[in-house]
Amino acid sequence: MSQFRLARLTLMLAAIGLNAAPVLMTGAHAQRAPETRPQPTGDPRANDRRASNILDEATAAKPAADTVRPELFKLIDSNVIKQLMAEKKFDEVKTRLTQADAFPAKTPYETYVVDRMKVALGSASGDDAMTMTSLEAVIAANRLPTVDQGEFILALGNMYYNAKNYPKAIEWMKRYQKEGSTPEKVRSPLTRAYYLSNDFTTAKTELQSLITDTEKAGKQPTLEDLRLLASSAAKLKDNPTYLVAMEKLVALYPADDYWTDLLRRMQNKPGFSQSHQLDVLRLQFVAQKALAPEEYLEMAESTLLAGFPTEAKKTLDAGAAAGVLGSGSSANVYKQLRDKANKGAADDAKNIASGEASAAKAKDGTGLVNLGWAYVTMDQFDKGIPLIEQGIAKGVGKKPEEAKLRLGMAYAKAGRKAEATKTLESVKGTDGISDLAKYWSLWANRSATPAAAPATAAAPTPAAK
Repeated sequence: MSQFRLARLTLMLAAIGLNAAPVLMTGAHAQRAPETRPQPTGDPRANDRRASNILDEATAAKPAADTVRPELFKLIDSNVIKQLMAEKKFDEVKTRLTQADAFPAKTPYETYVVDRMKVALGSASGDDAMTMTSLEAVIAANRLPTVDQGEFILALGNMYYNAKNYPKAIEWMKRYQKEGSTPEKVRSPLTRAYYLSNDFTTAKTELQSLITDTEKAGKQPTLEDLRLLASSAAKLKDNPTYLVAMEKLVALYPADDYWTDLLRRMQNKPGFSQSHQLDVLRLQFVAQKALAPEEYLEMAESTLLAGFPTEAKKTLDAGAAAGVLGSGSSANVYKQLRDKANKGAADDAKNIASGEASAAKAKDGTGLVNLGWAYVTMDQFDKGIPLIEQGIAKGVGKKPEEAKLRLGMAYAKAGRKAEATKTLESVKGTDGISDLAKYWSLWANRSATPAAAPATAAAPTPAAK
């Protein structure tokens, strides 16, 4: 998984150490030179003056809270440090800071200033260990403005993430959520840190919340968030959550692998009827960029047997255009099917209208439904859909749900999304037909222009099961 990065991180870290120059102790804070002290006298006023002078000297000898003593300042003068850093004399800077570290009896402010310099050095020289350790010290000093404190906490969480220390990344990102001004910044990287630390339960919970909030805000969940949810659910053997994630993936970021996995799982459910296999292939044909050679051949053969040669011809033409039919061991089978499909399609184009009268006179509407679908395979939706509707209205015997599925498929292929959705939602059954209708509806309402995958990392593609 690639690293989650913040914009201009290195520049920001360098600024932590150098943009606020240490305050040199001067003036009243400077230590006074020893002077000849008057001895006690019998004059009370003279003795009071002497006590006052001693107190002044003691106060002057102790560094002010937010100042740096001159002898330490010489080591960490920010102007000098900046110049050395610009010249990439990192060893010299490190030597200065090591001496500053050893400086006796440093005040908290002096320690804080040295730590800031170490953050800058670590960032500029690529010493992440120094940077992270010093960042923790700077944050612990609690001397930064509130906004800056939050940003430094965020930077530290990011660095631990990049270092693959995910428990520490989680610790600091959670702290940023409490103290930072924009806690939503870390929601996505935090879920990834949970996932990469093998805490799949928390990752799943956080991802579900993140995706729900994203959708409530009228936005589209990212590809990576959905893939991570699917992968987390797969790790936990949580099949319902996995299917929810995959359904969102095929709707928003359609890809052949997602459709193959989703439809395979549907067909492996207990009770799924193989009588729906052709309609599964039909969905694969429209949803996926390419099918396997055997899938093209199976669909072509099945549609020929069902009496739809134009659909068979389109299937075989697509397989040939994809470069997977017409050669190799299946070349003869392809040629035979192609010849049958071409002849049948030509006959249908001439004679299909002649079948309307007899289909309309039949007591059962199945003939109208089939005739209407034949027109749909020819892309004559304006003729085909009304015939399917008439057939359903007349009644289709023992398979009314299959007729409704066919009507929903016709609406979907015609681009009539609202009617497709309504019709497909009405399809009921316990043999897998309702799932199939649901996935046809997902295809009908798919994203017209799938959003690009995010630049940050995605989880491994969930394996088909």
